[in-house]
Amino acid sequence: MTVTPDSHVLLSPAQMARVAEDSSVAKATNRPLKSFLLGLTAGGYIALGFVFFTTTQVGAQDMPWGVARLLGGLVFSTGIVLVVLTGAELFTSSTLTLTARASGRITWTQLLRNWGVVYVANFIGALVIAALVYLAGTWQSADGGWGAVVLDTAQAKVSHPFLEALVLGILCNLMVCLAVWAAYSGRTATDKILALTLPIALFVSAGFEHSVANMFMIPLGILIKGQAGPEFWSSTGLVPADFADLTWGSFLVDNLLPVTLGNIVGGGVMVGIMYWTIFRYLERPRPEALTTGC
Repeated sequence: MTVTPDSHVLLSPAQMARVAEDSSVAKATNRPLKSFLLGLTAGGYIALGFVFFTTTQVGAQDMPWGVARLLGGLVFSTGIVLVVLTGAELFTSSTLTLTARASGRITWTQLLRNWGVVYVANFIGALVIAALVYLAGTWQSADGGWGAVVLDTAQAKVSHPFLEALVLGILCNLMVCLAVWAAYSGRTATDKILALTLPIALFVSAGFEHSVANMFMIPLGILIKGQAGPEFWSSTGLVPADFADLTWGSFLVDNLLPVTLGNIVGGGVMVGIMYWTIFRYLERPRPEALTTGC
């Protein structure tokens, strides 16, 4: 069955694998400036998803823990939905370009250049939103309760041992790339939104670690910790000493490094290479068996 671009027929798994590979080739061969600009927007969208998450968690201590986390996960998916629908470039889903490399359609240089450009752009985009949220005073909302959620979340993220952070990164991008891969089957915006929402809600509610989301949340926590005045600490009942581990060093070494490595494994290998092997490599025509006479 041939599926035209304007068809409303969902793609089959094999067709999804082809679309994923073609999309990876397009990403890796984009002009670096285009990838950079699309990466800026993606970092901003993921940061805005975390803004939504944080808002829902203010006062959520009165709710059952699982319900509060589910609510946060559902609203956070807004960021991924915006990335997919606008064509932004997100590092975690760009790990799927390993499929194009496996097929020999791009070089390692093209792959690593794309990853590097998008990663840096995501970081800058996330930091811009963090700065805007701080300057807007959003962190002071609910008598500082909004900022308290940021601090508690950021502190928890830098407290993981290296191996734990690595595995949480693997689990996170397993779900993110499964969501993006499933969205390739959709032919309408509604299809794609439905495919994306629940896998993203799963990773957020379970506390898995997303490198780009952390590029927003942890720097914002560091900023609040360093700049908040006595009235903030008094109104929230928090103590600055409880966040002594919330530093740039702990962010970069204890969180971002292992989480990034885990994201590459979870998305690029466990989703990208797995489905490439199943639907691209194993579907290649087999050479005819040689026959020999006696």
